[in-house]
Amino acid sequence: MNISQRRFVNRLGHSFTDPTLLEQALTHRSFGALNNERLEFLGDAVLDMVISEMLYRHFPAASEGDLSRLRAVLVKGEALAKMARAIDLGDQLRLGSGELKSGGFRRDSILAGAYEAVIGAILLDGGFETCRACLVAWFEPLLQSLSLGDEHKDPKSRLQEYLQGRGEALPVYKLLTVSGEGHAQHFEVQCYLEGVSADYRGEASSRRKAEQASATVALNELQVEGNKVGKGR
Repeated sequence: MNISQRRFVNRLGHSFTDPTLLEQALTHRSFGALNNERLEFLGDAVLDMVISEMLYRHFPAASEGDLSRLRAVLVKGEALAKMARAIDLGDQLRLGSGELKSGGFRRDSILAGAYEAVIGAILLDGGFETCRACLVAWFEPLLQSLSLGDEHKDPKSRLQEYLQGRGEALPVYKLLTVSGEGHAQHFEVQCYLEGVSADYRGEASSRRKAEQASATVALNELQVEGNKVGKGR
C-alpha cells in the first residue's frame, strides 16, 4: 500500500482485514467484470437505513415526509460525491481507459457510486456495527447542520408545494434539447405551469439537474422564496 492509499484508508477510519474488498469497491465497471456495482447496491441499502435511524433520533417531532426529505438531502448523489472528494476518493479509483480520458474520476455519479461501494465493503469486512460507526462519524456533522425549514427542500419540491397550496395544477417538465457526447451531455428543460405563458427554462449536465434549474427559474419569477404574491397568478 503506497502513501496515498494509506492516507485514504486513514481518512475512512477503517482498516480493512480483507483489502481486496476495498479494491473492488474502488473498481468501476469500465475497468473489468469484477467491479463495484454489487457493493454499491449493498452500501446504498445500509446507508439509507443508518441515515434513517440517525434522523429519526435527531428529529423526534419530524413527520415521515420531513424525514424522507432530510434523508434525500444527505444521500443524494451530489452530496455523496462531495464527501468522496473530501477524502480524495477519485484518486484511488480504477477506471477503464475511456473513463480516464473523459475525466470519470471527477464525475459525481462515479464518485457517489464508489462511495456507496466503500460503505458496502466496510459492512462485509467489519460487520454492521463497525459500518454504522463509520457512517455516524462521517454524517453526524452534516446532520447537525440540517433543519426542518424550507431551505433544504429542492426547487422542484418547493415549487410543487407552492402550487399545491394554491390549489393549482402541478408543473410539467419538458425536455427541449440534448447535446454533446455521451460522457458530457447537456440538457435543456422547460418548466410549464398551467395558465402561465412565461417560459421557464433550465440547463445542466443531466436531465434531473436541468429540471431543478428550470424550477428555480420559476420560483424566482413567482417570487416564492420571498413569500410574495406570485406574478400574474
